[in-house]
Amino acid sequence: MTKVSILGATGYAGAELVKLLLQHPNVTLTHITSESHTGQALADVYPHLRSITDLTLESMENLEAIATDSDFIFIALPHGHAMSVGKALAHTAVRIIDLGSDYRFNAPKVYEAWYHVPHTHPDAHSVYGLAKLNREAIKSAKIIGNAGCYTTASILALAPLVKNHLIKTDSIIIDAKSGTSGAGRSAKLDTHYPEFYDAFKAYGVATHRHTPEIEAALTKLNGSTVMLNFPPHLVPMSRGILATAYANLNEGITPALVSEAFENAYNAEPFVRLLGQNAYPNTKYVCGSNFIDIAWHIDERTQRVIVLSAIDNLVKGGAVYNEATLKKS
Repeated sequence: MTKVSILGATGYAGAELVKLLLQHPNVTLTHITSESHTGQALADVYPHLRSITDLTLESMENLEAIATDSDFIFIALPHGHAMSVGKALAHTAVRIIDLGSDYRFNAPKVYEAWYHVPHTHPDAHSVYGLAKLNREAIKSAKIIGNAGCYTTASILALAPLVKNHLIKTDSIIIDAKSGTSGAGRSAKLDTHYPEFYDAFKAYGVATHRHTPEIEAALTKLNGSTVMLNFPPHLVPMSRGILATAYANLNEGITPALVSEAFENAYNAEPFVRLLGQNAYPNTKYVCGSNFIDIAWHIDERTQRVIVLSAIDNLVKGGAVYNEATLKKS
């Protein structure tokens, strides 16, 4: 059995991870932590877990002991916290999967510019945890920086087009909408029920921190710099992301070439469902799953391709723990 611990198990992502790992046939949960609920049973914080687990929440004070008792440690903490854990455990054999943003960037200066905190572990040699792009490297990585939820929906929607040079990479716009669980479990005015119910708004236009993450992954695939606009939106639902990506097609690119690119990229991927040309993904049909549904439309009048993708932000949005990591060899 693979022994797994979770730091920050009472946030939305951490709690979703607990549910999934409790069902994993090759995993045993050894430690779960919460600084705000230390000593409480997890089922008291999340009553739907009653009679499913009797795990008790611990403090992170005994980090070395947790690492000794674990093959993997998932970090489900706000940005800026995972780096101290990674540095403290660098000498141990435990493998780290950060569900936050601290290990997503190979360029610490980019992280510091967008997150406004110092990057204190620049020599970590982490691997970006989007399994569709880095599956082999993830399998043996010491530290994995999990992809963000918006970025998973956006990168996978555009990767076949960028990799095959089918689109003009200076024309990309990603219009994405997320449910409120993406903002975390802590109380905030913008996600307070009377504020967000029956409302629909954009936020973080030109400043959202997932922008450089998307650009970095697409730049690596394309071989030249990709810059894009990413205006995210908040919609009054609890979970799910729908991303709509627009780009101008390169000269001579046909609908058949676009379809071929998606099919070649994803036909062998068990968690990517290609709905095909002119279909419409729906967040309702991916809720609670590890699937991403992708469809594409060609506007021949404007010579643009419009790609639609839908994911569950709490499952697919944290899906580094799929077949690329915890599967037994």
